[in-house]
Amino acid sequence: MTSQIKYFVLFSILFASPLYAQDWSEEKSPHFIVHHYKDRSFANQIKKASEKYYKEIAREIGFSRHSNFWTWDNRCHIYLFPNKETYIQSTKQPEWSAGAADYTNRSIYSYKGSKSFLTALLPHELTHLIFRDFVGFTGQIPLWLDEGLAQYEEKEKLLDLRKQVKEVVEAEKQIPLIQLMQLDVRGSKDTALVALFYAQSSMLVGYLIEEFGPDKFTHFCRQLRDEKGVEEALTFAYPGKFRTIEELEEAWVDYVQSTF
Repeated sequence: MTSQIKYFVLFSILFASPLYAQDWSEEKSPHFIVHHYKDRSFANQIKKASEKYYKEIAREIGFSRHSNFWTWDNRCHIYLFPNKETYIQSTKQPEWSAGAADYTNRSIYSYKGSKSFLTALLPHELTHLIFRDFVGFTGQIPLWLDEGLAQYEEKEKLLDLRKQVKEVVEAEKQIPLIQLMQLDVRGSKDTALVALFYAQSSMLVGYLIEEFGPDKFTHFCRQLRDEKGVEEALTFAYPGKFRTIEELEEAWVDYVQSTF
């Protein structure tokens, strides 16, 4: 496993613990309610960025026509705690956590001053929420697709990820796609493997979107949602392009070597 891949992954954890009773203030937009503690300025930054990400993510991954479902009582809730200590105490997250998401209740949690929240965790978690609202929680949605898509939407990281994945591919040290599609790295202590999994997954998602367009990507996701396996979904969504995972891998490697 290469040591060149940096550990870019910003984890979030689902949790069921109720929040402590808090006196929240609210800033509302068409698709979001931002809850905060007398920090209207930062809350408004989050609200504005969230609306921007919401529209961009839905359009880029081909879900725009399905993207007007977060309105009124169905808006996404974002909770900004006054500091990290209160956030950790209230959400029961580990000390290293910068934010967390509850996908079932369409809620995201972080704290004032979280440097990575606005540019990394927020688009990452919004992608998960939008994706899951489209595909649901059943069906054969592999981890590489779910996490790769969320990682792909962290745009500030993409250039570095592209360079590093290319180095890995040129050294022939990438994770074979047949293995990548079966991996579940959640809980893994092999940080190099986890980082490579996320980086490679994001570049595989990027290939499918950038080379063939969002409509075919949406069709691919819909096939998985409807209980088809990956190879069958590829055949339906990309006819004449890929019949097997091995054919997808060959095309993806060529793309990485010639594009990045």
